[in-house]
Amino acid sequence: MEHKGKRRGDAPVYLADESTTLLPFLLSQVKGKSRNNIKSLLSRRLVAVDGVPVSRFDAPLAPGQQVSILPASAPRADALPFPILYEDEHLIVVNKPAKLLSVANDKEKTRTAYRMVTDYVKARRVENRIFVLHRLDRDTSGVLMFARDAETKALFQARWNEIITRRGYLAVVEGVPRPDRDTIRSYLVETDTHMSFSGAPGKGAKEAVTSYEVKKTGGGYALLDISIETGRKNQIRVHMKEMGHPVAGDKQYGARTNPIGRLCLHAGELSFTHPATGELVTFKAKMPRDFNRVFR
Repeated sequence: MEHKGKRRGDAPVYLADESTTLLPFLLSQVKGKSRNNIKSLLSRRLVAVDGVPVSRFDAPLAPGQQVSILPASAPRADALPFPILYEDEHLIVVNKPAKLLSVANDKEKTRTAYRMVTDYVKARRVENRIFVLHRLDRDTSGVLMFARDAETKALFQARWNEIITRRGYLAVVEGVPRPDRDTIRSYLVETDTHMSFSGAPGKGAKEAVTSYEVKKTGGGYALLDISIETGRKNQIRVHMKEMGHPVAGDKQYGARTNPIGRLCLHAGELSFTHPATGELVTFKAKMPRDFNRVFR
């Protein structure tokens, strides 16, 4: 039996009345569509569950959930001023631009990635929420992830080091580090003015581990592929400064040059075990084009 609810714009809404999975539900509800047609809609993210585009054919459905077929021209990721790298019922991953706060601070309450993504999910369903899992500095661009439910947030908080397998960054630094690959280990201490530096182990000191590899050099700069084992505040910036090769544009941590008008640090890769599927997933944000200008 077909169970249609209210229409969402031009899209009919189908109500699930029992626990099932998405593909068989769609085959039973959507008339005039073959199995291949339905799979094509899913692969193009033109099927939404409770307003959220879904591509998994085996996504679970619970009684009362709403499924809609979106028109091919329906705006999705373009509802945000920056790209969505991934979205499902548990997580949303975006490519945050530089000069945008991850979350609010004392001076800026509204123009943040958190607020923009919140508005995006609430536009689909007012009850939708997101939860902060990690942060990027205002001037750092790249992969930023939010949870879509409290359970996923709690799981990441409790098992972050088990779930996250790689946090990769690209950085343009002043000079050329030697050796061309190494791992830096130190204990970071934060001052009353919110600056960080390496100090002795002890109260308030947190271990920080940063690995780097030189990928390109030129014009007095080096492009580094960086991986962090720990996520301490300003960890990369501190370690680069203390190595004698501060991140270009990072006046706060000793940089003398500012070749592109902002901090030359980009969160290029995030790999983790998806909490719902158990699969290892990787999300990448391409290196900003202006990084290449430094080496011309």
